[in-house]
Amino acid sequence: MTNPTLAQAPAGLTIACPACDAPTTLAPDQEAQTARCGACGGALFTGRPMTLTAARFDAHTAPGGLPLVIDFWAAWCGPCKSMAPVFEALAAEFEPHVRFAKVDTDAERALADYFRISSIPTLSFIHDHREVARVAGAMFAGDMRRWLYDALSRAQEAHAKDGAAPEPAGEDRETP
Repeated sequence: MTNPTLAQAPAGLTIACPACDAPTTLAPDQEAQTARCGACGGALFTGRPMTLTAARFDAHTAPGGLPLVIDFWAAWCGPCKSMAPVFEALAAEFEPHVRFAKVDTDAERALADYFRISSIPTLSFIHDHREVARVAGAMFAGDMRRWLYDALSRAQEAHAKDGAAPEPAGEDRETP
């Protein structure tokens, strides 16, 4: 695995814009800092987690796109609040190789139910519209980084085998 702190965007991927959800295909050798949405002109990589809703879910988990790490949280959750700065720092470190998103489980019950979230915070790693890895509970930066590298490796290994999507961490379910 290459160092995810590199500024080079993964060429040829179709990336959903974090602002308007429109798909944009990255050109070879295009730098992440300069990558812009073809529809709204916004930055494709902000180094910050985006807010994910059920309406935006399919655009950001489409096959062939970036892996997505979702933090399921709630405003009243103390451990969620304590883990938020770690999640934000790792978003800056891992983009443009992974997109980070937050789902407020109180506001987005459909997504929380779809993922069968029973405790928060819960992190879910999605690649090619399938859950590859999941972990519940607050994590320190080193633990979260190791979990992310493991999930990335699992997703890459699965993709290398016949270009197949990774095996799901849970049952297949219809999108909310």
